[in-house]
Amino acid sequence: MATLEPEVVVSAARAADVTAAVRFAGARGLPVAVKNSGHQMVSSARGSVLVTTRQMKGISIDVARRRARVEAGVIWQEVIDEAARHGLAPLSGSAPDVGVTGYTLGGGQSPVLGRSLGYAADHVHSLDVVTADGQLRTVTAESEPDLFWALRGCKGNFGVVTALEFELFPVTRFYGGSLYFAGAHLAEILHAWRVWVTGLPVEATSSIAAQRLPLLPELPGPLRGANVVHLRYAHLGSEQDAERLLAPMRAVAPAVLDAMSELPYTASRRIHNDPEDPMPYWDRTTSLREFSAEAVEAFVGVLGPESGSQLVNVEIRYLGGAFDREPAVANSVSTRGVPFVVFGFGVGGPDQAELMRGSLAAVIDALAPWSAERRMANFLSPDEATSPAEMEKAFGPERYARLVEIKKAHDPANVFRLNHNIPAA
Repeated sequence: MATLEPEVVVSAARAADVTAAVRFAGARGLPVAVKNSGHQMVSSARGSVLVTTRQMKGISIDVARRRARVEAGVIWQEVIDEAARHGLAPLSGSAPDVGVTGYTLGGGQSPVLGRSLGYAADHVHSLDVVTADGQLRTVTAESEPDLFWALRGCKGNFGVVTALEFELFPVTRFYGGSLYFAGAHLAEILHAWRVWVTGLPVEATSSIAAQRLPLLPELPGPLRGANVVHLRYAHLGSEQDAERLLAPMRAVAPAVLDAMSELPYTASRRIHNDPEDPMPYWDRTTSLREFSAEAVEAFVGVLGPESGSQLVNVEIRYLGGAFDREPAVANSVSTRGVPFVVFGFGVGGPDQAELMRGSLAAVIDALAPWSAERRMANFLSPDEATSPAEMEKAFGPERYARLVEIKKAHDPANVFRLNHNIPAA
C-alpha cells in the first residue's frame, strides 16, 4: 500500500554512501527516508532523499563473545541461519523476513525468547549511525548515552543506522508451533486462554488470533477459506513440560489442525505462520492494561463467527516476564509493564480502504475500555500516532519529553521526519 515518491533514491552499498546521501539532503533542505524490506512504511516519502539499504548485507558472528554484527540491509532469517551454525540464536520476531535494524530499533518482540530475555533492543551493544549532520558515529552506552537510549526503541527519528552489534544466545531448539480451532469456539477458547496465559512461566510464550483465512492452495486443507482461532505457543523446556503446560488449552475444544512439535530455532516462523509474500494490507494496533472476561465478550462481538468481520487476522500477544524488566542499560522502549498488545490487519487494495479502516476501527473502539495509551513503535500503523500529542501518549509524557530534548540536540531541523515522528519542539 506504500507507494513511494522520493526526489532521489540512493541504493547504499556501504556506510559512506549513507553519509553522502544525508549530506546531500542536508545541503538542499530535503528530508531523509530509509527503507530496507519496507515492512513498515509510514509516508510516501514525497520530495525526500530515500536511502535503501538492501545491498548492505554484512554479517559477522563473534562466537566467543556471543555477538553478531549486522549491516542495515540484513533480514532476520539470514542472521538466524548464520548464528545456528554456531549453536546460537538472536532475539528475532514472528516474521524472519523483516529487516533486523528496523525491528530492533522499534523494540523487537521475540515469540520464543522474549518473555525470558526481554526486547531485542535490550541486548544491543553498539550502533553505527549517520546523524543529521552527516557524521558517522559509533554510539554506545559509554560514548553517547542519550543517543544510545533514544535509538533503541524510537525507530528512525535520530539517524540512519548502518550497522549494529547485539547479543546472541545459546538456543538451538524449542517446543511449539500452532494449534488451530474452529472459529465457532472463539469465545470459550479466549476465556480459557486469558486465564491460562498469565500463569505461564517465562520459558513459555503465547499469543492468539481470530483469523479468516483466504482460499489459497498453499494453505493446509482445514485452513483454506476457514474461520479459525490460531493459538501460538513456544516453550524452551522439554517436550514433556511443554505439553503438560499446554494440556488445559488442548482440552477446551477439538483442534482442526495440530502443528505442535519439537522445532529447531531456524523454523521459528512456524509459530505465527506469517505470510511471506508482499500484500496490500491495512492495520491497526492497541495495547490492553487487562484482558478481562468483559473484554473477551467485546472482542468476540466484533470478530466472532456471527460478526461479519472481513479482517484476516486480529491477534492478542501476551507479554509479561522479561518484557516488564528494565534492561541493564535503559532504553526508550515504551511498553514495559503493558501486559497485552493487539494487532489486526485486513487485506485489500485502495478500493477497500473504507471497509478495512472501518472494520479495524470497530475492533479498537470495542476494546477501548480496557486499552492502555502506550504503544510499541513496531506496531504503529500509518494511521496511528500522527501528531505530537498522540506520540506523547504512545511513549508516555516523561519518555517523550526526553526524546524531544535528544531530537533537539541531534536533529533540530527534523531531517528524519518521514516516520512516527518526534519533532524537535
